[in-house]
Amino acid sequence: MALSAHLEQLNNKHAQLDTQIEKELKHPAPDTILVTELKKQKLQLKQKIAEMRPG
Repeated sequence: MALSAHLEQLNNKHAQLDTQIEKELKHPAPDTILVTELKKQKLQLKQKIAEMRPG
C-alpha cells in the first residue's frame, strides 16, 4: 500500500473515532470507559500519522 493511501486510511479512522466520541458524549449518561478507550485509540492514531508524515 502506498504511503499516501495508508495515511488517508489512518486519517479516516481518526475521523471515525472522533465521530464515535462525539456521539457517545451526547448521550444523557455517556460510557466514560468507552470514551476513554476511544480517546486513547485516537491519540495512538494521531501519533502514528505524525511519525509517518514526511518532513
